[in-house]
Amino acid sequence: MSPDEPSPTGRRREARERALALLYEADSKGLPVAEVLAALPVEPDPFAAVIVKGVAAERGALDALIERFSVDWRLERMPVIDLEILRMATFELARLREVPTAVAISEAVSLAKEYSTEESGRFVNGLLSRLARELRGGGPDRRDAPRGG
Repeated sequence: MSPDEPSPTGRRREARERALALLYEADSKGLPVAEVLAALPVEPDPFAAVIVKGVAAERGALDALIERFSVDWRLERMPVIDLEILRMATFELARLREVPTAVAISEAVSLAKEYSTEESGRFVNGLLSRLARELRGGGPDRRDAPRGG
């Protein structure tokens, strides 16, 4: 890898940012995700495409999970950007088992802090931590903990 190429971690972060932008665009314009993807001059990174297509395909189930774990918040009251971040991370936690729990949560919190507010970062962290315990068991790092033997 040359010094100018992003690390694999950096590529994943960029892919998540791109996925967020595409999901936000589709939602804010009221367009199907497939239409937004078809209009792109260049296909997005494969990881971004997996997230975008997965979130679009499972939006109802993801929203139900998010609503179940949000405390005193209905989806309609959440800022759109926060909701898209939560959908992405919930999809990763539920379907992309190769993504470590702590990474999915940390990346979502970082996106929330960067594109929304500091309060959004805390809200996203709390909600996803509760959700992760249900979906993956234990605390946020349990899936990644070394196995005793």
